[in-house]
Amino acid sequence: MTISEIKENLNLSAVLAHYNLTPNKNNMLLCPFHEDNTASLQVNPTQNKYKCHACDKKGDVIQFVQDYEKLTKREAILKCVTMIGQVITNVPSVVKVETVTITEDKSIFLEKMFQSFRKGIFNSPPAKEYCKGRNLDLEKLSIGFNGGQFHHGTRRDETLINNCLAVGLLLDRNIISKTGEKAFNVFGNKSIVFPLKNKENQIVSFYFRSTINNENSKHFYLKNRSGLYPNYPNPATKKLILTESIIDAGSLLQIDEITKNHSVLACYGTNGLNEEIQNAIKELQQLEEIIFCFDNDDAGKEAVTKYGAMFLNEYPNLKLTTLELPNKDINETLQLHESEIVTELLEKRKSFLSSNEPFSIEEKTTKTTTKKPTEDPSDSEQAKQKAVKPNFGTAIEFLKAKDLLKRLNAEIGKSGIVGEENSRLLLFLIIISYMNKSPIHGIVQGSSGSGKTHIIGSIADLMPGEDVLRFTRITESSLYNWGEFDLFRKIIIIEDLDGLKEEALYALRELISNQFLSSSVSMKDKKGNNKSTRKEVKGQFSSLSATTKGETYEDNMSRSFLIAVDESKEQTQRIITHQNKRNAGEIDPKEKQIVVAFIQQIVRSLKYYEVVNPYATKLQLPDKVHKIRRLNEMYQAVIKQVTFLNQYQREQTADGKLITKIEDIEQATEILFESIVLKVDELDGSLRQFFERLKKYTKAKDTEFTQREIRQEMNISKTQLQRFINSLLELEYIKYKGGFSNKGLKYVVDYWDNHQKLRAEIKDFLMLQIEELKKIR
Repeated sequence: MTISEIKENLNLSAVLAHYNLTPNKNNMLLCPFHEDNTASLQVNPTQNKYKCHACDKKGDVIQFVQDYEKLTKREAILKCVTMIGQVITNVPSVVKVETVTITEDKSIFLEKMFQSFRKGIFNSPPAKEYCKGRNLDLEKLSIGFNGGQFHHGTRRDETLINNCLAVGLLLDRNIISKTGEKAFNVFGNKSIVFPLKNKENQIVSFYFRSTINNENSKHFYLKNRSGLYPNYPNPATKKLILTESIIDAGSLLQIDEITKNHSVLACYGTNGLNEEIQNAIKELQQLEEIIFCFDNDDAGKEAVTKYGAMFLNEYPNLKLTTLELPNKDINETLQLHESEIVTELLEKRKSFLSSNEPFSIEEKTTKTTTKKPTEDPSDSEQAKQKAVKPNFGTAIEFLKAKDLLKRLNAEIGKSGIVGEENSRLLLFLIIISYMNKSPIHGIVQGSSGSGKTHIIGSIADLMPGEDVLRFTRITESSLYNWGEFDLFRKIIIIEDLDGLKEEALYALRELISNQFLSSSVSMKDKKGNNKSTRKEVKGQFSSLSATTKGETYEDNMSRSFLIAVDESKEQTQRIITHQNKRNAGEIDPKEKQIVVAFIQQIVRSLKYYEVVNPYATKLQLPDKVHKIRRLNEMYQAVIKQVTFLNQYQREQTADGKLITKIEDIEQATEILFESIVLKVDELDGSLRQFFERLKKYTKAKDTEFTQREIRQEMNISKTQLQRFINSLLELEYIKYKGGFSNKGLKYVVDYWDNHQKLRAEIKDFLMLQIEELKKIR
């Protein structure tokens, strides 16, 4: 079998499944080649290739096996062939590796191995010294040590070796030792060992922590990891402490006060609160409180926010608290302090919902004695949770409930976007289009300081972080230098579109219009000679950009919506009121974190679907709309996005496409109305808002005004006002009336259009069309 035949017959997806690695819906997964907190490894199933954006590991299916198991190229080829189930016939000196099965009960075998490791730790001074340095008591904790010698010398036994190969404690690299015997690599060599247990309290896997100072080889789990540490919690558990790591959990298990009143359960890192742990928690019928004891760093705090929101959604009456550690983690804290500090930290633990209020056991006891006899002591805490917690259940339940868009819009408002109800919902529909084959784009236009960057940044915060790319600037050729699939199913946020040079704008336009960039580049071959080659970048992404001059870009970017920031006095007052409440402590920042985490869960719960709109041929736009062909396509795209968001409530065609309902058209029309009006209007959003305020100030046609009067009345800068005046003069909406440049030029409104009437006409046209559709339904 040739290498090309191996690649043809072995799919990367099958290899990932073999190693129990599951990409998310965007074909991203946590990189197994470095400690990864966010999914940074991109998989391309169609081309059988992978690339990590963090550690730059990349290659084909053979390279993945080589990297994952740290093999030579020849060993990787051999491994791939065994996965296919065939024998290499044209690679010399290669031995076929047969599948090894365990010859006894796995849990019994692992128990025997752990007893061997347990003896090994007492016979290893370096291992004992390591545990002493980590403040781990070998007498109180079940810890072993893998010295890598359990299959050597008199202990060498074929049954033992086969069983170790089957469970993953030994790795067959097809190496022959100097004595002529087959040699094996030891998994988790020179590591302390912790047992992971199943529901029956049997050992089903191991966790290894290297005692050698090797930054790339700290943590190891046996293949097909399962089980919990230290074990499944007692069914009568009322208070459960979750730690970020196994060593942190072990550190707490040494304290009698903890084990007497609490159960302890270890997560496998900040992304390691897995399904087995969640299911174990679900079975705790008497559980009253979960106490997070994660690391005192950004990753740990973000994990607490994420998992706290998840538990709060699923168990609204559950008490959630956090320990605020004085050091990096609980293990380091106990290295530097006496064990009594844990009792002190527990007494001062913070409520997850209000980080400013300590949850003191003594205070709670005192308060309960002063309550009215008919009042439940837990009522106030539950009432506080219900007051802060948004009115939703799980993400799926939320997506299945009525009035989805209305309720979603309310939650977006709680995430910190004040006002802008239709705009923020339209931006949300635009940004989630990155999941579909034909994503759409938004350009938010507003004056300097109007909040346009804030709104696109806040909308981006509602998306899964691993899918968002934020740029303050893009250099001329940078978009050409991304990997082929680096921009595939991504979200791009550009804070200042005005700062992009023409070459960068051209590349961005091409990606938006064609989802593709192709360039001819020079590179050196293996002999050092320059060679021309073709480089391609595929760009299936949605984008949000901020600009002060939206029309300039919107005209040149197909599938881009122009959305104007609300710069009215009323919106300004809403924002100021919100800011003042926040600074006065009347707005709990935890509520925002909970809502943001929940909306991210909603987005992650959406699945890719194509949409068919059976009413598409019956929809028309007003004749007054300019660039009607482009707007019609965008109108249909937003309707599809509404259907896509309602996917848990929509029927499907025989081939699995979502079917648009008239309600989707009605909602899309309402959301898109302002953008349709902008397409009719020859004034851009900011200019229209200024002109309407100008008409309101002058009150009648031919009323004279100066720039100074308008600056003072509207509180806008000289530069900004000059831009508005020049634009209105050019479009002949105003004209010079007289005056002198040194004393102030005078202007009058020359074209007094009836914008409100036009808006009403467009609204009536669209709504009447929808009513007609309802009649023929």
